[in-house]
Amino acid sequence: MSYTVIIPARYASSRLPGKPLMDIAGMPMIQHVWLRASQSGAERVVIATEDERVARRCEEFGAQVCMTSAEHESGTDRLQEVVAKLGLADDDIVVNVQGDEPLLPAPAIEQVAQNLAANTQAGIATLKEPIDDAATVFNPNAVKVVSDRQGLALYFSRAPIPYCRDQWSDDQGVLPEGVEYWRHIGIYAYRVGFLHQFVSWPSGELEGCERLEQLRAMENGVRIHVAQSCVDIPGGVDTEEDLNAVRAILESGRG
Repeated sequence: MSYTVIIPARYASSRLPGKPLMDIAGMPMIQHVWLRASQSGAERVVIATEDERVARRCEEFGAQVCMTSAEHESGTDRLQEVVAKLGLADDDIVVNVQGDEPLLPAPAIEQVAQNLAANTQAGIATLKEPIDDAATVFNPNAVKVVSDRQGLALYFSRAPIPYCRDQWSDDQGVLPEGVEYWRHIGIYAYRVGFLHQFVSWPSGELEGCERLEQLRAMENGVRIHVAQSCVDIPGGVDTEEDLNAVRAILESGRG
């Protein structure tokens, strides 16, 4: 199976400006991500950036780079520009790997691409992991997902879903027995034809409410395949604290 990995790498991060170029164990963060993606079964790995400094550094370590507009409102818009410039066919598969995921295991990239290829009714494939504590279920920064019996998403939300009315009317500190809760992992495989459609759709009501891009696809009838990740997915780098934690892992050789 053939697929392309695209790694968006914005220099202008609001929390950590210049994040792609921050040093981790002797190399920039984006190089760690590129190396992980290159270890997957991808036919090619492309770094998409709006910044010449990022582009030059990536070319120095041998990466293929695609320059993109700095005006995109979403990462999916940036991906669509890249696939258009690469001239990919509508049925080609691309995997979006975030440029701030230096610990992302290569098997997860391969898994999500294979899942999309195997589920022709879906335009997107993504991953999930089980939640085992109530605090995460009620944390709006942890996106939850519920799926049908065929592994197709029914909904994504920052709220607790499903909401256990009878138990949580008294105690929201304990997970109900016999009910599974899943955290969405933000790695996506797309069919290129879907990306071309996506950029033509206005932001939907649900997307605007939850601030979750994938809901725009669902509001337009696109099915999303969701599977449990075959490997543990470490956290990415959003804050200085995250950066220091990842540095400690990689500098110790544990990553």
